[in-house]
Amino acid sequence: MFWFETTLVAPGITRIREPHVHEFFRANLYRIEGRDFDIQLDFGMGLRALTEASPALGKPVLGIASHAHVDHVGSFHLYERRAGHRLEAHTFADMDDPGTLASRFVGIDKPVTVLPSPGWSVNDYALTPAPLAEHLGEGDMVDLGDRRFTVLHLPGHSPGSIALLDEGNGDFFSADAIYDEGLVDDIPGADVDIYLQTMGRLARLDVRRVFAGHGEIMDKAQMQQVARAYIASKGG
Repeated sequence: MFWFETTLVAPGITRIREPHVHEFFRANLYRIEGRDFDIQLDFGMGLRALTEASPALGKPVLGIASHAHVDHVGSFHLYERRAGHRLEAHTFADMDDPGTLASRFVGIDKPVTVLPSPGWSVNDYALTPAPLAEHLGEGDMVDLGDRRFTVLHLPGHSPGSIALLDEGNGDFFSADAIYDEGLVDDIPGADVDIYLQTMGRLARLDVRRVFAGHGEIMDKAQMQQVARAYIASKGG
């Protein structure tokens, strides 16, 4: 399993990374264990099958894509039960470049530091369509039997960005809505005005731990600082 780095970051929560992928596309993926089924949140680049680190068979698993960008959907098709926001359903179904931005990965210098498999070439890179089986939007619930998540729609980085909040213990899986690195708002599908509204919401959100789509785990104060700094940077 040389390609994936797995870390138990909290009881029942495993963070999965692809350390050999260019840092801009090196996302945090999460396996969240539940009594009745698990969640696999986000799916990396798909350069190797995520199922090597997070099985799709055996225990039931719900695959949730936080949004359709290339670094979060590469292995999405390997999970039979797939959920995401309806605003990006067309991209999941077709893996079109305007929605995934996959060409940006193909076009960068040194996209990987080691080859994911012998003879691999970035020129052959392509995403496999993964049509949604379920839609998740603001206020929907995902109940694992022993813990329950509320879905938050947090657009701005992308139109259909969603996050998961366990209101019982304050665990917040923010994906790319917010993380403690340079936030991206200058790509197709991003909208600064909408992102400012999302940041205002996040600055007031009551959470305990923030499991972000990039970077490290944050606490509530750190998340609020990032949100307020973004707002200030836009003159808010």
